Amino acid sequence: MIYKLAILFNNMDSNNPYRIVEKPGQRILEVDYSKSIKSPTIENNSSVMADTIDKLTKSGRVNQIQFLQQEDIIYPYDQTNILVEISNIISDLENKKIFSESSVREISDNEPYPDRMEFLKSIVNFGLREEPIGVYLRLNSKINEELKLMQTSTRQNSESRKVFIKTLTEIKESLEKTSLIKLAAPYFSEHKPNDRRIYSRIFNPIIKPNFLYAKLVTNLPSNSTVMESYNLRDGTKVSILDIKENIRPIYHIVPPELNLSEDKYLLLGEAKQVVSEHKPQKSEFIDPEKTRELFLNVEKDLLKDLSVSKGIKLTKDEIDQLAEILVRYTLGFGLIEVILNDENIQDISINAPSNINEISIVHQKYGECRTNITLTQKETDAIATKLRLISGRPLDEANPVLDTNLILPNSTARVAAIQEPISPDGMAFSFRRHREKPWTYPLFIKNKMINPLAAGLLSFLIDGSRTILIAGTRSSGKTSFLSSSLVELMRSTRILTIEDTLELPIRSYQKLNYDIQSMKVQSVLSQGSSEMTAEDGIRAALRLGDSALIVGEVRSKEATALYEAMRVGALANVVMGTIHGDSPYSIFDRVVNDLKVPKTSFKATDIIVVANPVKTASGLDRKKRIVQISEVKKEWTDDPLKENGFLDLMIYNPETDQLEPTDALIQGESEVLKNIASKIPEWAGDWDAVYNNILLRAKIKQKIVDISENDESRLEAEFTILCNDMFHKISKEIYDRSGKTDPEKIYSEWEDWLNKWLMNSKTD
Repeated sequence: MIYKLAILFNNMDSNNPYRIVEKPGQRILEVDYSKSIKSPTIENNSSVMADTIDKLTKSGRVNQIQFLQQEDIIYPYDQTNILVEISNIISDLENKKIFSESSVREISDNEPYPDRMEFLKSIVNFGLREEPIGVYLRLNSKINEELKLMQTSTRQNSESRKVFIKTLTEIKESLEKTSLIKLAAPYFSEHKPNDRRIYSRIFNPIIKPNFLYAKLVTNLPSNSTVMESYNLRDGTKVSILDIKENIRPIYHIVPPELNLSEDKYLLLGEAKQVVSEHKPQKSEFIDPEKTRELFLNVEKDLLKDLSVSKGIKLTKDEIDQLAEILVRYTLGFGLIEVILNDENIQDISINAPSNINEISIVHQKYGECRTNITLTQKETDAIATKLRLISGRPLDEANPVLDTNLILPNSTARVAAIQEPISPDGMAFSFRRHREKPWTYPLFIKNKMINPLAAGLLSFLIDGSRTILIAGTRSSGKTSFLSSSLVELMRSTRILTIEDTLELPIRSYQKLNYDIQSMKVQSVLSQGSSEMTAEDGIRAALRLGDSALIVGEVRSKEATALYEAMRVGALANVVMGTIHGDSPYSIFDRVVNDLKVPKTSFKATDIIVVANPVKTASGLDRKKRIVQISEVKKEWTDDPLKENGFLDLMIYNPETDQLEPTDALIQGESEVLKNIASKIPEWAGDWDAVYNNILLRAKIKQKIVDISENDESRLEAEFTILCNDMFHKISKEIYDRSGKTDPEKIYSEWEDWLNKWLMNSKTD
């Protein structure tokens, strides 16, 4: 992209040259303060304000001011416009020639009132540039003073005084129309001459250290309320802000790199310049963890050498911290990494054009928020380059969409990138953060996405090797719920996962001793790549032996292969996957009409679990909930909706905010559950035994949640799996001893084991 640069030199101060930089949607006044010893802030320095307004009167309309120094100080559109309005008033006054000979005679009558012109000159030449709020207050006082003197003036003096008062009033009324005076009005009573505190309430610049390619507003807005604040593991301070006039909260971060000393900024700037000469290769992104470790060590050595050469003393911890920051802004993804370090983050959106749109996020607790971060064009270009290298896929005008995965030290994410022509304003990105650890049913019970009975029912169905589709809209929690359902599989089960974009935490499952194999297939958005299609991936999975098959998302032609395999019984174990839809019938419609799976094959689906966001009455909050668990019946021919082909087992009740069992579940009308029971002699024909086992599983899930009140780590996969394992072991032991699985005995012995485990964990 080509930017037009118009370079203008400041005649008043040769040490602070300036230029106009024109970018898409922006015209920026850029002033170089690199040789100045003063900190260039409008709010704290009257001479900087005066100099800036003077440059604005010469530069024409601009919508951003940027001061370049060790830190770049940026005043966005709304704050720049405040000064533009003042510069326009000054230009208007100069154009009116109020200091011409005729104006002098009219206002001061030559004698005896030359001080009137001196007052006006001080306002126009200095006051409005340095202290416009003070000028406005002085004008009010001067007008009142002159009005009082009118009462004792001679006729000749009275005429010139009227002209003088009229001139003052015109300037005062012009100021009253400006944003500055409107914003400052509540604080007039506390303002004193030469006191800049009132300007600090109005101007809140974005501070950008020169090694960053992003812009941050560091100060909290004066009209904001802090709803919550917390620190991330790297020391980043997060504040969630509420502004009364705004619907969306602000996710405000201050990373540690914003609070470094000048010496450290200098080191980072020079180090980044050295490192930036390195052109990254695709091979460096094959093993991101190893590459990052290598770069970290190299950059530690570089920082040590630079600090010695400049006589800057740094401790080992300081070098380590600076190296981490440097890697983040060279090899890594900068402030995107900082945000992804927050486990509360679900989504990050960067809309085009990125240089004028703040990053938006979805917070687990506060929903959609805007941030205090704006990315420069240079940063978005760098992100796109790294995504091309990581994925090995093109991102250009011929291929304007890219889907890939991002693996970072403390997080993983799914990334979607778009560019021209599909995004006419340039690059845009969406990051979906994945939880580092697998979700679990107890975690979802804790946050009310499901209740214990639903968890018990699904646990029973998974043990019964059923075919389960988890449906929902985007951001409904489908993939997270699929991840939690894998935890319900016994670790003796071999698992195959098929995904076009890797979202399931496979490494975490492997660390938990699951026998799991991940398969990555071609995305529907990247046709023509060297990757295997999802359809071929499923056929390949069938050759890898008896396994539970987990399909990340059923989207396209692979649905036909999947249903063929299910229908002929090629998959003897559980089959689970996600699919877009908001009801059982919408899934039927999508699978049969869109994906062209025969109606008879669709009956191979046993259970449909529907996850959907539930809005509060205000419409501002959304809660993720499982809203329906339905069985696909087998005795229908053409249309399951008309022929009662769906049997609801549990339905969400908005009044109780709970999934509630239907009469069909309580009374044992489910053919799927009866089919599971028919394969177990003890349960065959005994619905009460089946339902009691479901209730037993629900009771165990609730107990896990109860004991996690003081230790939420017990909600995680490691402990949940241990509890599940002990449930299965104790069930087998009791059956071996008595010939039946008595729910009361199983729970009693399981609870005894749990209490012993809790006691041992305390002593450890």
